[in-house]
Amino acid sequence: MIKKQPNINFGAAILFVIFGLLFFVLLYRFISIQITGEAGGETLAVKAQQKYEKERTIEAKRGTIYDRNGEVIATDTNSYKLIAILDESMTTNKKNPKHVVNPDKTARKLAKVIDMEESEIYRLLTKLNKDGEQPFQVEFGKAGRDLSNQKKREIEELELPGITFIKDTKRFYPNGVFASHLVGYVEKKENKDNKTETVGMLGLEQSLNDVLTGKNGKVNYESDIWGYLLADTKEKVTPAVDGKDIYLTLDKKIQTFLEDSMSKVDEKYKPEKMIAIVADPKTGEILAMSQRPSFHPKTKEGISKTWHNEAVENSFEPGSTMKIFTLAAAIEEGVFNPNELYKSGQYAVDPKSRPVGDHNKGQGWGTISYYEGVLRSSNVAFAKIVKEKLGYETFREYLTKFKLDQPTGIELPNEAAGKIQYEWPRDKATTGFGQASVITPIQQVQAATAVANGGTMMKPHVISKIVDPNNKDSVEKTEPEVSGNPISAKTAKEVRDILEDVVSTPKGTGYKLFNIDGYEVSGKTGTAQIPKPGGGYLTGRQNLFFSFLGMAPTDDPKLIVYVAVQQPQIDLHTSGAQPVADIFKPVMKSSLQYLNIEPEEQKKVQYEKIPSVIGSSAEEAKNILSKKGVTPIIMGKGKKVIDQLPAKDTKLMTGENVVLLTDNEQMIPDMTGWSLRDVMKVAKLGNLELNSVGNGYVVKQNLKPGSTFKEGDYLIVELELPSKKYMKAEGDEEEAGEDNVDSEEENVEVQD
Repeated sequence: MIKKQPNINFGAAILFVIFGLLFFVLLYRFISIQITGEAGGETLAVKAQQKYEKERTIEAKRGTIYDRNGEVIATDTNSYKLIAILDESMTTNKKNPKHVVNPDKTARKLAKVIDMEESEIYRLLTKLNKDGEQPFQVEFGKAGRDLSNQKKREIEELELPGITFIKDTKRFYPNGVFASHLVGYVEKKENKDNKTETVGMLGLEQSLNDVLTGKNGKVNYESDIWGYLLADTKEKVTPAVDGKDIYLTLDKKIQTFLEDSMSKVDEKYKPEKMIAIVADPKTGEILAMSQRPSFHPKTKEGISKTWHNEAVENSFEPGSTMKIFTLAAAIEEGVFNPNELYKSGQYAVDPKSRPVGDHNKGQGWGTISYYEGVLRSSNVAFAKIVKEKLGYETFREYLTKFKLDQPTGIELPNEAAGKIQYEWPRDKATTGFGQASVITPIQQVQAATAVANGGTMMKPHVISKIVDPNNKDSVEKTEPEVSGNPISAKTAKEVRDILEDVVSTPKGTGYKLFNIDGYEVSGKTGTAQIPKPGGGYLTGRQNLFFSFLGMAPTDDPKLIVYVAVQQPQIDLHTSGAQPVADIFKPVMKSSLQYLNIEPEEQKKVQYEKIPSVIGSSAEEAKNILSKKGVTPIIMGKGKKVIDQLPAKDTKLMTGENVVLLTDNEQMIPDMTGWSLRDVMKVAKLGNLELNSVGNGYVVKQNLKPGSTFKEGDYLIVELELPSKKYMKAEGDEEEAGEDNVDSEEENVEVQD
């Protein structure tokens, strides 16, 4: 009998202990996963759908849309998608269920948090697939997508078994209603592979969808049935290519001036439609563009009222703003004699057609000069200029020179071309004062750049540059483009001088209403009739399209502003031009001041440049800024200032706040009475998601003053327009003399 060696027994014992320990570790791990339903800190239910995948998608980021100064207009932010796990097999411990165990209770509680009826939620939680089996999980459609951190926390606090989330992204529009038809919006849609993708639905989001979208990447690997990487294999990574960033020519501040003014007029006069454009005549850059009705790109509220960008996609009879280009053609051809007399009232263009009549019911002003005819916006004067001075053929050539018969080529979808009605003599003559033929607002703005820019007409554009974030050196920059030279610099100056008299002299149709203190304004009013179905025009003093096309300062215009208001609700004592002026004047004046354009015969407006106080103590920052006449708003009780808005060397506008963020105990200030522009500073400094309701100044805020906040929290403010008493105290608008403007009902005749 062989005697066993002691060392062999000892080795066997060690092996037994080692394998025993491994067995108990694995057993503990198995039981732990079964009980908790989690591994590596992640819920297995959410990961179950990826269990057998051998390819994982790396999402590409949709490009960001900025204004000309790098302010965000549209960007992607983190969000969450709500899902419900229905498969009972995901629960291994009844005390800690991982699936929906009570559909009735779950539906009742979720309905209080998400925008979905309780009955519809219950239907989703109890539905069966086509095989009569319960699906593994369900989603909640639009109501369960694009959820914020705050909404996610609210749902988590309900502690509903089986309710969980998948990380996602959503499109965020921080400025609310802001050039909405120009920018557009996006929606999540299912593609042919049953995967959700973001698709642009309107404006630049739609027309530049391919540029903004980018290309998803992927990770390929060989795995076992549990989804774990097999030995001796490597992941094959194809990186995502993010979408390109778009920088617009829009200026956020000028656009905000425009949106605020249009909202006030919309509230006061309730017109059927409004259109407005602000442009730089030197470059053709569109600095602002808006309309009413508009819509909120996040909530889509208002989108059903109009899908069209009215400034680009719709053409209409322009009315007397067209006289600018008829006058320019006559001066360029040397046939306009301002001192020559003619008989106003009525003019027979063609014996077979009704006479052309002046807008004061064909009465006219007797025998007057052509210069006075321009000031009074006489239709007869311009019909005679087209027929007798220029001639129909020459005038038609100028319509092409000003490109009023073709699209401008602006980088916006579905641009209309307009239509020159030029078959019958009467149509040819009435085109000269804005009737019969139809053109778009953007065509008028392009043509007006020739008058404002010394005869050189600039192509309008809204894209400043396109930047590839994957390759910072790849920049597609839009350069200013000359679209024609229809008139000389001498002619352009003479036209501007006459149009300045339209605004500044008592006989002018723009007198007082469109004057701006300190600035000379050149422009032309317009009052166009609205065609009705079946022929003819609508009647009544409200059923008109009132407009103004102006530029300032007259000597060297820096801005062109076009405003049109359709069918405002005005009383017998209010001129139809008043709602137009209520937009034009504050937008033009605020924009010129913002651009630091020096007023005539006044001292240059002084704007203090804001110094940097970052790194200073709060007390030091107060002292530094107080010397500049500024009292800062301090967010927090920290010892050091870590950020500020406006930034260093920014020129502070009158009434604008400076907001400072400290390094500790960051708190929300009381924003009552603030403008939306100042609220945006708080949102940006605190990385908050801003939603605004209404227009004007803050009257309510969801985050209490003095309360702390977290990044990603929603900041919701309610704004209201100031009372008339407040507006008068602020001196927003002066009382306008309307003796001359009230009578301007141009084109009152009905076209044959």
